Amino acid sequence: MRKSTVLLGLLGAALLSAQTTDSIKENTIDAVILNTIVKKDTESSHKMPLKFIENPQVYSSVDKTVLENQNLFTVDEALRNVTGLQKMWNATHRSGDGGSYVNLRGFIASNSMRNGMVSPVSSTIDAINIEKVEVLKGPSATLYGSNGASYGGLINRITKKPLDHFQGSVSLAGGSNDFARVQSDVNVPLNRSRSLLLRLNTAYTTESSFQNAAAKSHYYAFAPSLLWNVSDKLNVLLDYEGFESRTQAEQNLFFIFSPSLYGYKDMYDIEKLGLNYNESYISEGLYNTGRSRNLIGQINYRISEKVKSTTLVSSSYSYSDGYNPYFYITTESYTPDQTPLGLYRGDQSTRDSKQKIFQIQQNFNLDFPIGSMRNRVLVGADYMRSNSDQLFVYGIIDFVPLSGADYSGFNKETLANFYESGAYGSYPMQSIKDTYSAYVSDVLSVTEQLKVMAALRFESNDFKGGVIGTPVASYNQSALSPKLGLVYEVIPEKFSVFGNYQNSFKSNGYYISDASETLVLSDPETANQFEAGLKTNLLQGRLNATVSYYDIDVRNSLQTVGYTSSNLAIQDQMATLESKGVELELNAYLVKGFSVIAGLSYNDSRYKDTADETILNRRPNTASSPWLANFSANYQFLDGRLKGLGMGIGGNYASANRIFNTTTAQFELPSYLVLNANAFYDQERYRIGLSVNNFTNEKHWIGYTTANPQKLRNGALSFTYKF
Repeated sequence: MRKSTVLLGLLGAALLSAQTTDSIKENTIDAVILNTIVKKDTESSHKMPLKFIENPQVYSSVDKTVLENQNLFTVDEALRNVTGLQKMWNATHRSGDGGSYVNLRGFIASNSMRNGMVSPVSSTIDAINIEKVEVLKGPSATLYGSNGASYGGLINRITKKPLDHFQGSVSLAGGSNDFARVQSDVNVPLNRSRSLLLRLNTAYTTESSFQNAAAKSHYYAFAPSLLWNVSDKLNVLLDYEGFESRTQAEQNLFFIFSPSLYGYKDMYDIEKLGLNYNESYISEGLYNTGRSRNLIGQINYRISEKVKSTTLVSSSYSYSDGYNPYFYITTESYTPDQTPLGLYRGDQSTRDSKQKIFQIQQNFNLDFPIGSMRNRVLVGADYMRSNSDQLFVYGIIDFVPLSGADYSGFNKETLANFYESGAYGSYPMQSIKDTYSAYVSDVLSVTEQLKVMAALRFESNDFKGGVIGTPVASYNQSALSPKLGLVYEVIPEKFSVFGNYQNSFKSNGYYISDASETLVLSDPETANQFEAGLKTNLLQGRLNATVSYYDIDVRNSLQTVGYTSSNLAIQDQMATLESKGVELELNAYLVKGFSVIAGLSYNDSRYKDTADETILNRRPNTASSPWLANFSANYQFLDGRLKGLGMGIGGNYASANRIFNTTTAQFELPSYLVLNANAFYDQERYRIGLSVNNFTNEKHWIGYTTANPQKLRNGALSFTYKF
């Protein structure tokens, strides 16, 4: 089915005649660069039309043009262009929690939103259907609720929409680590009036692990969208994305205790001890099968010139079944007993695991004057049901030294025999939660220069109970989430100062409060952010920049303070966390053909109140690197003999990430500077792209209290035929 669908898409692209121009022919390349890389006006981030300069919230966006220039194929890769974002965890492809995780402003976030609806993907997300990726900074529950946004922000994928003319492209790509890819993007009107439009994006990718050439993963993406323009006032959009994968897990290194107890400071020291950066420590055959299906139906109806209705219905489904190997760096006794450190090799498989999410959302946008003041209003309601039916089975297989051993024994046959023996543990997750929400947001233009935003959301979470390892009782919790924003355009449409207050919350359910295993319903955890800064939109829109300072205060967090006799965590709801920092983002197109994306951020996160004195006033071990920087400079010849030739260089810097940080134990993932280069030659009918990532061959680890080695030098060459 997969292969036939890809071939069908490619065959259809080849048979359709090249009768319509490419989008770049409709605009000058100069305008394309300016509009897609520099300008940041958007309607999607606040569910209402707001210019970048008048928006009181900080956000970043990465357009598909950036991905094309950098020769990138996944959303994970695209996010390296976002200021203040650091990848923490690669996708494991497990249902429910298998997607990649990043850090924003000191908090873990996932890529769970698509076109404003909760649409998680448990695999590496193919970018074939991406128009742009928007990242909103700070707690954003007022508009998006507690289920899709972290306290640091949220990631919203904006997908390609059908166009009113025929166009398409077919691409082939190949590169390092047996990377091979075929993709197509075909847009075609289905009737003479061009009121019914279809766009089909497909891609198939294979790639080997840089640590194990025999472990080849396969990814398939199928993303059609259908638009029916019923009238000038009414249109209906169906937008689907399906991802399938067959993957062998990337190396995830966990820790029983901090290696600093042995005098080791960071992962470089563990390498000196014997850990081989290029060794997978497992054999082949340990694959996981994953699937994600997201369908959104959208009805847009313009009731009048001042009132617009948007109705959205979304269905999301993920599935996984298979192996998920992982490792502990520890001693054979699991304790720091001064014996040599080695690896416990284990597995946490999923068996026929599923997660389903159904969501209905209704929004009304109003734009009307109050006297001489423009007033933009959003009124909305949302219902979401989340249904989890997952089963994890797990166990430790063996203990091996860090070097000098035969590691081929950890394979499919070994794990099959282990699970057949019945010696494994199991952890079921079966639950249903209904979430009901209503919200309103108002932006009032008091004067041409002064804009005031006020918003409020009411959300009720009705947890039906179920099993999360052990039986969990039902509960119902509600919360209000307010938001205030103020923008003053010192120079209209060119320079503004802004401030905002944003709120978010989370229901943590029940926790065990004492050694007798007494269950207590926790109060909602809350996050409040105060932020101030400035924005510029200078030189006829060729330079936009944001400088901001934020302070996020999180209260009512659960914290482990001990364990029961049955090894269950005893928790206390008292932890208070403060996360504050500074961000600078720059997008510029100062010289014809030359564009720059750059950013610098610093984050200071600390526990301010906690039962654990060893972490008081210390940075959480999940808060990522304090200092982050990103840049990308690209030049494209727009005239002369070299017209269409482009080249660029970019990179990401991260300071050391302390994944153990107590008064008695500190251990780091080292700082890194990863540099990338790209080149392309873009013509009317074809495009050639080249990328070399990590061209200095920098060893670097990411980690969410873990250590996950990342790819060394790798490259890809692509060829695209456009019609």
